[in-house]
Amino acid sequence: MKSKIFGLIFIITSIMLQSCGNNATKEESKNDTNGNDTTIIKEKNTMEQDSTARFSYDNLPDEPIFQIHTTEGTIVVLLYKDTPLHRDNFIKLASEKFYDNILFHRIIYGFMIQTGDPLTKDSTNVNMFGTGGPGYTIPAEILPQYTHKKGALAAARQGDISNPKRESSGSQFYIVHNPEHCQHLDGAYTIFGETIGGFEVIDKIAAIRTNRYDQPIKDVRIISINPIN
Repeated sequence: MKSKIFGLIFIITSIMLQSCGNNATKEESKNDTNGNDTTIIKEKNTMEQDSTARFSYDNLPDEPIFQIHTTEGTIVVLLYKDTPLHRDNFIKLASEKFYDNILFHRIIYGFMIQTGDPLTKDSTNVNMFGTGGPGYTIPAEILPQYTHKKGALAAARQGDISNPKRESSGSQFYIVHNPEHCQHLDGAYTIFGETIGGFEVIDKIAAIRTNRYDQPIKDVRIISINPIN
């Protein structure tokens, strides 16, 4: 993996020119409200291409690289081939422009930044931020080789009591800001990718002031998500 990443440094560099301190109890209680998803994806998505899709994913590599363009800059992530359900679902939603204009609705400095709730596109839904999704969950793909290092891309989910199989939200995900404070999440959440460029953007988003509900005072949005290879 590292050799592949190093081989892509020149791509990432040109792209970028364009452009967890809270305890486990707090994280668990917030994740309990991530999504009211009910339908489980039981097999790998076939992902039929529609005419409104942003890009074609037929020729993407097994471990595609995506640019997450945000109002604070661009984060570049690599998706793991070892978590194909989560990888393919992310590709499908990005292609369908599902993530366009979605807020980072939960930010905890020294911990993680979270996004992917379609309800955040409408500010009148503020009391329900963190509960939205595409209408399904994804079976867990929790693998021991992937940990909550800085920039890790992981799926949000409901808590163990209501979700003993640890199925992931269909769309909500978080990006690790400080691995030291996210170690307790290892082995409990599906990590399906990692950041390979734009770490300073993660830092910038994490530093934005929030209210007592961990919602940023200033809107931080995903503009678009696109593949670069």
